[in-house]
Amino acid sequence: MSDNGELDFPSATLLAKKRGAHVTRVLAGSELLQITARTLASYEESAESFRRGTKGHDVSQNIAACLRHIEGTHRFAILDFGCGPGRDLKTFQELGHAPVGLDGTARFVEMARAYSGCEVWHQNFLRLALPQERFDGVFANASLFHVPRQELPRVLTELRSCLTPRGVLFSSNPRGQNEEGWMGGRYGVWHNDALWRDVLTRAGFSELEHYYRPPGVPRAQQAWFASVWRKTE
Repeated sequence: MSDNGELDFPSATLLAKKRGAHVTRVLAGSELLQITARTLASYEESAESFRRGTKGHDVSQNIAACLRHIEGTHRFAILDFGCGPGRDLKTFQELGHAPVGLDGTARFVEMARAYSGCEVWHQNFLRLALPQERFDGVFANASLFHVPRQELPRVLTELRSCLTPRGVLFSSNPRGQNEEGWMGGRYGVWHNDALWRDVLTRAGFSELEHYYRPPGVPRAQQAWFASVWRKTE
């Protein structure tokens, strides 16, 4: 489950008009299962076109932001959370690091293994089974926004636990005003900056930097909010 291409999104205002109603109640377990199943099915159905459409997308700014905050000079263990077809997984490997991919879409897992030659875990975001303190960094590029808001604190806690002490979490999410619901066949949450910071801080992270994407355009056209966080003691 991933939108790891950071596809060209319309403005936040236009997105708000297209999205469904806000979710203001607690989602039942059956609804969470449906959200996961339907979103993954959408990615399965479009896996090949997604791979072609995102293969050449430049997210070097995000990769650099994640790596420059990891302490030490050794070969970093990186969890590419929502690795999709494996584009960024391969980049981390070529930079000399030890990445592991994770995705809930079976076809993406196959693609990522074949393309990168890396280890890739097939896990959906709401049923993670992660090792403790294994990774120096978690790279969540355009993936965490698929986690329903009520489940996000738990998922962030699980990601924090898989990080080594003072490990780093990178995230990039489409911007909004905390709308939650369906856009096409995929479920998402369009966080605003303030809520995202609050949730990450409560989960045990401290902010290192943030910026908006794509670069070089007016803020209203920068549909993505990227941020880097350190696991606190």
